[in-house]
Amino acid sequence: MNTPTVPVSGLDPLLSAVDGVRMAATVACLAGAPFAGRRVGTPGGAAARAWLGRHLADLDAAVSFAAFPVASVPEVYAVPAVSWHDGDLVRELEFGRDVAVHPASAQQPLLLRGDLAVAGYGEPTGRWLLVPAGMSLFDAYGRADRAAGLLVGRGVDADGWQYTVLAGPHPGPLPILTLDDATHTALRRVAEAGRGRLAGNTPIRRIDVSAANVHGRWRTPTGGGTDLLLTAHYDGVGDHPGLRQPGAADNAGGVAVVLEAARILAPALPAGAGLSVALLDGEETGALGSAHHAAQLRGDGATPLVINVDGAGHLQRAAAVEAGGPAHALLAALDQAARHTGLPLTAGPVASDNRRYAAAGLAAVGIGAGMAGYHSPADTADRVEPATLAAIARLVVATAWLIATAPATISSVIGD
Repeated sequence: MNTPTVPVSGLDPLLSAVDGVRMAATVACLAGAPFAGRRVGTPGGAAARAWLGRHLADLDAAVSFAAFPVASVPEVYAVPAVSWHDGDLVRELEFGRDVAVHPASAQQPLLLRGDLAVAGYGEPTGRWLLVPAGMSLFDAYGRADRAAGLLVGRGVDADGWQYTVLAGPHPGPLPILTLDDATHTALRRVAEAGRGRLAGNTPIRRIDVSAANVHGRWRTPTGGGTDLLLTAHYDGVGDHPGLRQPGAADNAGGVAVVLEAARILAPALPAGAGLSVALLDGEETGALGSAHHAAQLRGDGATPLVINVDGAGHLQRAAAVEAGGPAHALLAALDQAARHTGLPLTAGPVASDNRRYAAAGLAAVGIGAGMAGYHSPADTADRVEPATLAAIARLVVATAWLIATAPATISSVIGD
């Protein structure tokens, strides 16, 4: 490997100032019950946004907000009531574990009762149809004329939870429930034996909401200095009725890292370097906050270097990095920062806001460090590791400092 070509004596005091305990406290606050999972357009999301604005102001940033609309956000507004009968016993299904509402489901608040059948086999009218593995919803619709609804198998995480998604297809013509794979298999066995019934509903609606990004700027670039933009989305998938989904690693952890890195970098970057943060809304509905911000930057002719953090909770062997846009110099600095801080990196997908900035022609890298739960009640603050937060914050600080200090002299094993 190459040895660092930039003197790093001024960097090490900054790295020693990174405080994992401080970041863990930020995660615990954002993942707390008052913010209700921070879904876009909800009171919890608005409360989190106000808290972040105050936090940035306390760090002496110039704070602004940028609102934008988000259409058709799916909202499960009541606990679905789902049970099935195998001919002998009635079994109630637990929301979030055994059963959930598919994001493409039609709204059906009333309880529908029907026999069980397998999609593509026999008469569908009035029946709940189990969709075989490998059959698309489009194909299932074609075999479901006048059916009560569809039952789709879905895996669960290591803690037994199904996951929530907000971005996805428009609602289809039928109620759709997702069943954990074991339940789906059991119901299919009963259906193939020609017995069994299910009762269920799908209390899901789509709502149009207002979202807003939170911006903080400490320094404006001058004299051709590097302009750095640190980003992380603060929204989550939100709580369901009776089901907390804290969104701790995804992405209170990323927000905590960005805030900590900005706190350290703001007074330490060389003269002429710019520094701002964007705490983004609407990532869970299709990275809409970063799309809105990237369009603003293009309109203003601004070309910051973007470092996005998404998922900073559970570092295993290496942090994942995805680069986009004209990011060679930024990626070279990241490579050198990782070697200096001792953090292994691996090229891997970081499907987050970094892609929106890259698509707008900006140099962008996304960094992800894993999580113990994904879009479920398992993503709790106690499972976000302070050591992981500290490792990613040190990486961000070192990358920003290196590229702002002497970008023309940074080399990398990556090559051109």
